Amino acid sequence: MHNGTSITQFIIEEQRKTEGATGDFTSLLNDVVTACKVISNLVNKGELIGVLGSAGSENVQGETQKKLDIITNEVFIKSNEWAGHLSAMASEEMDEIYPIPTSYPRGKYLLTFDPLDGSSNTDVNVSVGTIFSILRCPGDGDGQNPSEQAFLQSGSEQVAAGYALYGPSTMMVLTTGNGVNGFTLDQDIGEFILTHPNMQIPEKTREFAVNTSNMRFWETPVKRYIDECLNGSEGPRGEDFNMRWIASMVAEVHRILTRGGVFMYPLDSKMTAKGVEGKLRLLYEANPMSFIVEQAGGLSITGRERIMELKPKALHQRVPVVLGSKEEVERVMGYHKEFDAENAA
Repeated sequence: MHNGTSITQFIIEEQRKTEGATGDFTSLLNDVVTACKVISNLVNKGELIGVLGSAGSENVQGETQKKLDIITNEVFIKSNEWAGHLSAMASEEMDEIYPIPTSYPRGKYLLTFDPLDGSSNTDVNVSVGTIFSILRCPGDGDGQNPSEQAFLQSGSEQVAAGYALYGPSTMMVLTTGNGVNGFTLDQDIGEFILTHPNMQIPEKTREFAVNTSNMRFWETPVKRYIDECLNGSEGPRGEDFNMRWIASMVAEVHRILTRGGVFMYPLDSKMTAKGVEGKLRLLYEANPMSFIVEQAGGLSITGRERIMELKPKALHQRVPVVLGSKEEVERVMGYHKEFDAENAA
């Protein structure tokens, strides 16, 4: 039996520090944790229960959905719709918001989530995850009937954000605005236990994660930064770098939280040609991960501005993302500013 702090105990103790806390938020987080335990079980069983492979449908972004995308989305809805803490939910896998059915009480929070980030990795048994963000529902208390507009809050308004990583062990990483803590699922007792208290991203790093096959489409400042990394000790940085690319944002961010690094999904000309502003979703991926990264001492930007300051324009809005160790992200931002200044002259 593990005698560490459970995630339930941790959340309750955090809430006790908040004046006027009602326990609503604690219960909501517990429901999210339950959903992630169910998803962990589904992901672990995989082919044994026939949940891998394509579902033959597309989501709102035109991406082919995996069976697990649809199943895990349903798990999240069923775990969180009934308890009376939420007014509505929004998911990467649903075109529109999901108002809580009138048969259930409505609460004061909104939940956004990507139920299975990196789902294409499930077919090859590589780490995937769930990302979530909790917002307050604008208005006067419970029982509202929120519209899509209610979700269009900047990342700095988030009450909590977290992710579950389904890897060799299942982990939950969480922030409520007081630092970042990591919990590991003890399968024997079915409980997340605090194993990584107060996670901090090292300021210096010699590791970057980016899909270099897109290099020819990148803007000049991003090319400049990656070229310097690739030139290593012979180049202007004078040090060798390692490159990683898992194609699962949860796994990439988790590695950065654990040992530092920078993760980039920058703007490229393929995106702009299609009229999109980035690859990753602001509400389901970029904002929650930015909250976690900043709470752990890192930075998260579009290249030019802080992601958490962006005012969302649409539910499924996409943004470029550069996040991780502070020094490297600042350098990337500096290169963008230099480039923009030169081109404005």
